[in-house]
Amino acid sequence: MKKLGFKRSLFFIPLLLVLISIVECSPKLYNTGKEFVASGNYDDAIAQFTKLIDENPEYTEAYVARAEAYEKIGKKEEAASDYKRATTFDAKDEAIYYNAGRLYYELEQYNEAVPMLEKVTSLDKKHINAYKYKMESYIATKKYDKALKESNSLIELQESAGNYSSRGFINDELENYGQSELDYRKSLEKAPKELVTYVALGNVLYKAKKYDQSLNICNQALNLDSKCKEALWTRSKIYKEKIDYPNAINDLSKMIIFTPDDKDAYFARGVYYQEFNQHQSAINDFSKVVSIDDKNASSYFLRAKSYEEITQYEKAISDYQIYAKLSDKSDEANERLKVVKERLHELNRENNKPSLTFIDPLERTGNILNIIENAEEVILKGKIIDESDIQYAKVNGVDVEFEKDSENNEFAITINIAGKESISIAVADIYNNVLASNYSLNRTEINAPVISLIAPFASTSGEIYLDVENRKLYVEGRVSDENKIKSIIVNDMTASYSVDANNPEFFATIDIANKNKFIVKAEDIYGNIGEMEYTINREALEISQDNPMGKTWVIFIENSDYSTFASLEGPVKDVSMMKAALANYKVHNVIHKKNMAKAEMERFFAIELRDLVRSNDVNSLLVWYAGHGKFINDIGYWVPTDATRDDEFTYFNISTLKSSLQSYASFVTHTLVITDACESGPTFYQAMRSGLKDRDCGDWEATKFKSSQVFSSAGYELALDNSQFTRTFANTLRNNPNACLPIENVVSKVTVAVAKDGMQKPQFGKIDGLEDEGGTFFFISKDR
Repeated sequence: MKKLGFKRSLFFIPLLLVLISIVECSPKLYNTGKEFVASGNYDDAIAQFTKLIDENPEYTEAYVARAEAYEKIGKKEEAASDYKRATTFDAKDEAIYYNAGRLYYELEQYNEAVPMLEKVTSLDKKHINAYKYKMESYIATKKYDKALKESNSLIELQESAGNYSSRGFINDELENYGQSELDYRKSLEKAPKELVTYVALGNVLYKAKKYDQSLNICNQALNLDSKCKEALWTRSKIYKEKIDYPNAINDLSKMIIFTPDDKDAYFARGVYYQEFNQHQSAINDFSKVVSIDDKNASSYFLRAKSYEEITQYEKAISDYQIYAKLSDKSDEANERLKVVKERLHELNRENNKPSLTFIDPLERTGNILNIIENAEEVILKGKIIDESDIQYAKVNGVDVEFEKDSENNEFAITINIAGKESISIAVADIYNNVLASNYSLNRTEINAPVISLIAPFASTSGEIYLDVENRKLYVEGRVSDENKIKSIIVNDMTASYSVDANNPEFFATIDIANKNKFIVKAEDIYGNIGEMEYTINREALEISQDNPMGKTWVIFIENSDYSTFASLEGPVKDVSMMKAALANYKVHNVIHKKNMAKAEMERFFAIELRDLVRSNDVNSLLVWYAGHGKFINDIGYWVPTDATRDDEFTYFNISTLKSSLQSYASFVTHTLVITDACESGPTFYQAMRSGLKDRDCGDWEATKFKSSQVFSSAGYELALDNSQFTRTFANTLRNNPNACLPIENVVSKVTVAVAKDGMQKPQFGKIDGLEDEGGTFFFISKDR
């Protein structure tokens, strides 16, 4: 037993030492903190008090001292929290509760302030300031009944001018105007020079409709301060109630002098001017309001009313429309919107009939519509233009539905016309202006003529690149149509063509000085009109200058979407890569053909490209094919998109390409054919008998003597989606630092890269059967 007691006593010794240590340490930390406070070193004081609280969490004086230090450095949130925490340990010290409530009030945390202040007044029923803060907290939260109770307690303790004035304000908010008046008058008895009280009393008397008394009080306020905005404002309202608009307007004008950007004063004066039938002055004031606040819906509404009065209806309509967009959903706004709609309806009233235009099919002179022969139904597309909204539109008694968000009441309607020779139209607007018409149906073909240019060449987007500066432009083209052509107009000038020919070619020379576009319009004998607009681009003028290769065209054939062969992604990438690479070189025009069938390829190379090259004076021509290829019996083929597998007849024989190239070899100096799809074959090209020569674009023979060259992969039918051939070709163009780049240099780079990739060596040589005088194809940099 003795042994056990000894152990227990050893256990209590450390605990006792700790308690003694805390007791000894606490006063020291507290006193040090107070010394720091006395010297204004609040941060160090807070550190001491915090350490003390950590060691002794129930040390009330430490919380209070730290709260005082926090408040000194502006940390009211922390100070209030410390005071509140201190109340946990000392529930009888009203000073702690008061300081907590006061700080929470200053922090606008009124729901925290009130319980603290309630505790103060329960401990000390004569604590005037606690009642004041409590009252102000209730006022801030608009709890006026509770505020009134605190105000009554305050006045019982202290009948001061300020306390009466506060109760006057509370009674005003509770609409106890009689009691509010008494409180304000009591306040003035104790402080007869207090301007704010005069203003408040004058406003209460105005609300109580004691206008003469209110006017007298406002005058007393203005005797104290003639620039008192609030007194002038109340007095202006009194004058307005007395129908004394000149004095009401005069008071607001004084306010505006003292506060020139007060939009409320301008708005009120505008209302007074309007009621006084001075509408132009009202408009001026409402305009000033919207210049300060362009979202002030009421100003637009009232300004519109004044515009109406002075018969400026267009401006009134505009303001009403703005109001309709800006107004909120309040009952007053909804009532005003009803008025706005009524006024807009009347202001917009007009007596003009709607106008109907058919877009497809196009209507002809004399209310005639051309429709397809033997058609039993037709889709009519058109638009109805009117100054007002359309009430209804009917075709043969069928209601027309307008396309959503269309500007000109555009529509499309399907009508049964079996056995009919005409259709009836009836359209009325919201003012009952009615259009009633009959349209005769002329059964024929309704396709518009198709216009295509041969010279100058136009891109698919209708852009023409000029390489010669000339005010006159020779235009040559073709019009395709099922019927004879009635007229062809080029920029208001009648073109020359054979009237009796089907699909005639036309010619015209037009003046393009200071013009950046021209229009070609063709009409067939049934009135179907086709129109094309062409944009003139003069950038090619710069390209033509100092270009030894002359006018240079590049033709891309991109076949990727096949019927029976596998579709490809590679051609799209290859052509895009090459276009980007050629962007830095002098190329006048790029023609990009996609997914060509065999017949299209044959026609393009045999006829269309021949005519384009001839008419546009092309000097250098590069043809690049990207797509599937075949190499059969030493003959290379390009595979059209409609080709059939294992049917050689459906492929495009590149010997056919050679024949086509021969037909316009007399126009072209340099021809270069490039394909990554297959070998060219011995019937198309002659291999070089010696190695590649170094070529220089400064060598006039190399640029002026004819060249006919072909560069093809030896991939045997392989159309790769990741072509080393094309990638190296493009990179060579991109990374070329020189003014020009001969094809021989490109061939060298591509051959080495393809060999490294394990592919068969590409073939480069002359096109067999085409004239070649030893020249070569150069890529000329734009920086040259």
